[in-house]
Amino acid sequence: MIEKLKDFIDEVQQFTADTKEKAEELRLKFLSRKGILNEIFAEFKNVAPTEKREYGQRINALKQLVEKKINEAQEKFEEQASKPNDLDITLPGPNYSLGSHHPITNVLNEIIEIFSRLGFTVAEGQEIEDDYHNFTALNFAPEHPARDMQDTFFIETNPDILLRTHTSGGQVRVMEKQKPPIRVLVPGRVFRNEAVSARSHCIFHQVEGLYVDKNVSFADLKQTLMYFAKEFYGEKTEIRLRPSYFPFTEPSAEMDVSCSICGGKGCGICKNTGWLEVLGCGMVHPNVLRNCGIDPEVYSGFAFGMGIERTAMLRYGVTDIRMFFENDMKFLSRFKL
Repeated sequence: MIEKLKDFIDEVQQFTADTKEKAEELRLKFLSRKGILNEIFAEFKNVAPTEKREYGQRINALKQLVEKKINEAQEKFEEQASKPNDLDITLPGPNYSLGSHHPITNVLNEIIEIFSRLGFTVAEGQEIEDDYHNFTALNFAPEHPARDMQDTFFIETNPDILLRTHTSGGQVRVMEKQKPPIRVLVPGRVFRNEAVSARSHCIFHQVEGLYVDKNVSFADLKQTLMYFAKEFYGEKTEIRLRPSYFPFTEPSAEMDVSCSICGGKGCGICKNTGWLEVLGCGMVHPNVLRNCGIDPEVYSGFAFGMGIERTAMLRYGVTDIRMFFENDMKFLSRFKL
């Protein structure tokens, strides 16, 4: 029994309370109701009379040693808790690197915000479209070159289903479901079977606008686009409209803005013309209105569309459209907040 007590004393002497939990474990092991010391005291009656004195001394020594270790641990932890915190809460926090929207998202959000001041709302189209909404309803003749496989990604198992080549199909769906007045923007990703280069890509983004109501004129279209150009490119921006052709508008036009880089004097960006082509537009063709169940004798409207990548390239001075799709962190870090 005495040898057993010696082992317990050696164990406690070597004990180090690194945490409050370890100190509590020591107390429970030796001083609790079911602890070792209670068990040893219970065995005292079985000790031989000649050993009781030494046995009792060793029991007391063990108890005092355990209590000393626990008290030392408590004092240590109380002293640590009373020390002032070394953390200076007045210092600035870590400088975490913040992300930002993609430049395409930035430009699109700005365009939407500008046209929202004119009452335009946003409608989402679908990227997988049918031939009717992508072509036929928009007055594309069956033999129109845009239907050729060189321009359009058709679904192999169903030639009537394709990846949309423009977001105009979303405009058609809005006109089919909503009666005029209609004033809507349709942004989204579009697909064309074109060679990828610094100036073109098989995937890009568009935002198209549509306004249909009674007595809508080309003058309304011009004033709307003039407002957009001055808000987006700057108050000194001028626009010009050149005659063009689109199956779904008549008359049709391409809109140029004065080059903000050279102030219209001519530079490499504008190919020394002083002008930059930014969008196509025109009055909605009567056949398109008729296909959507809108009477062209009562209502008229205008539509316009622009490529977001083209607009972003002009805004940020990007010379290679492929940069928008490569997820290059060095490139994207230019647009951090």
